[in-house]
Amino acid sequence: MEKRPRASPPRILILTLSHGASHRRASNALAKALLELQPQAEVRVEDALERTARWFRMYYNSYEIPLKYFPSFWAWIESVQHRSDSTGPGWLYRAGAKPLFRYIEEFRPDVVVATEVGIAEFTAMHRRQGRARYLLVGIVLMDFNRAWVRPEIDLYPSVPGEMAAVLRVAGVPGEKILPCGLPIDPVFAALPEREATRQRLGIEAGVPMVLVLFGGGGHGNPARIIDELQKVRQPLAAVFVAGKNRRLEEEIRRRCAEIPRFRTLGWVENMHEWMVAADLLLSKPGGSTLMEGLACGLPMLAFDPLPGNERRTALQIEKWKVGLWIRKPEDISPTIERLLGHPEELAELQRTARALARPHAAHDAAKAILERWEKGA
Repeated sequence: MEKRPRASPPRILILTLSHGASHRRASNALAKALLELQPQAEVRVEDALERTARWFRMYYNSYEIPLKYFPSFWAWIESVQHRSDSTGPGWLYRAGAKPLFRYIEEFRPDVVVATEVGIAEFTAMHRRQGRARYLLVGIVLMDFNRAWVRPEIDLYPSVPGEMAAVLRVAGVPGEKILPCGLPIDPVFAALPEREATRQRLGIEAGVPMVLVLFGGGGHGNPARIIDELQKVRQPLAAVFVAGKNRRLEEEIRRRCAEIPRFRTLGWVENMHEWMVAADLLLSKPGGSTLMEGLACGLPMLAFDPLPGNERRTALQIEKWKVGLWIRKPEDISPTIERLLGHPEELAELQRTARALARPHAAHDAAKAILERWEKGA
């Protein structure tokens, strides 16, 4: 597959996964930034798994069975994968990814971006076959896996600090590491004013608000969260965002129907406004959600993380001192009461969050990708 002349606008293929909202949100944020910097570019965001063989999709998604029914067993499997040089057998990946390889060759990209470690392995295999000469970019989200380290990857946009250091220790050359942060929607770099936003969203003046998120797909048990929030003795507003799960939205709406200041939403397009308006974020600890919250100076109370990556992210939240990991449902109300009753503690979490924020990460990554494409990988 020959490279196209530099005079033509770049063709950029961003490969992501539909499961795990952080992959998709980082992909869309990067695509938006690329088009803002290079409007003539052709940028596609594709679910890589949908381009693989059907039998392989079943294999790749089989993790959902132990995750749901045997979480401790899945935590062990995931920990082994986390330390391994590959997340699966190479021969199996090559066989299952053949349709994806054909799709890449038909699109003839100048740049391929992988936002998940398995996808990075697929694309590295494709380049290794010698039929492709595109720039290969690996977006390392919040969690490092040794399988990310591939000589075929030309650029690693990553979270600065410890993550960048881990990449270097693992053998990635320093010139390939871009410690710009996790790409989030560029809208988080130009946030609206807080009080005007609260008024526009209909939040009562002077009343603190907790934003409760259940992820893009809407997962979790709202009953115990609602019960705990009702125990908070200070005046409190709560906004529940159920994502695309209509059944979850209806359940929350039914449970909150008679509770003053509790509001239920489905999918929202203005998450940055709700985060600006909130005082605390109670959520599963996804990487994109965390980084968006940091951009808004919003401390996260991580709740009900899945084994593996989400639990490591919850630990990172406490290590960075930008929030807390709520390990038991009965700790929700006393934790919120303490933070609201000690504004100096809450203010310190907010200051630390803003200090670690990287709201321009998507533009920084997009700029570096386009510059390297111009120069040649």
